[in-house]
Amino acid sequence: MKLWQSLYVMTWIVFIEFLLVLVYRGSSVLIYSHSILGVAIVGLAFYNFSGLRNTRIAGRVKRTAQACFYLSIVLAVLGVPLLLGVGSESVIPLINMSIYRLMLVIHLVIALAVITQAAAVAIAHDMWEDREFAEETEPGSVPPMPKP
Repeated sequence: MKLWQSLYVMTWIVFIEFLLVLVYRGSSVLIYSHSILGVAIVGLAFYNFSGLRNTRIAGRVKRTAQACFYLSIVLAVLGVPLLLGVGSESVIPLINMSIYRLMLVIHLVIALAVITQAAAVAIAHDMWEDREFAEETEPGSVPPMPKP
């Protein structure tokens, strides 16, 4: 798979992950699908980061891809105890929330960060590849898409 394709595929897989969670009603098929796609996200994040590291793209894009990869690892690590239901009986009195629920909230927040960063990296790569950063536009105007 080409790098630009992999960058966008990752964004769509994370989006599908959100959809799976929205329709989850205790189905073991959905939860295991979510887990398998989670592992795929870690693999894609590594592939994308490695691919971008071997280009001449701006350092900021490489660092964002690296952060996306690290965040995907954190998601996977948090996902294991969530899958096993760890902490569902233990409540943190200060916030009146179970440890499981807190891990779930953190998992969700990090997943939102991953999808936004993955999309940003994909768009930045496209712009870099098409040399769009070198062209300026007039303030207040939105130029039409160039013809191929």
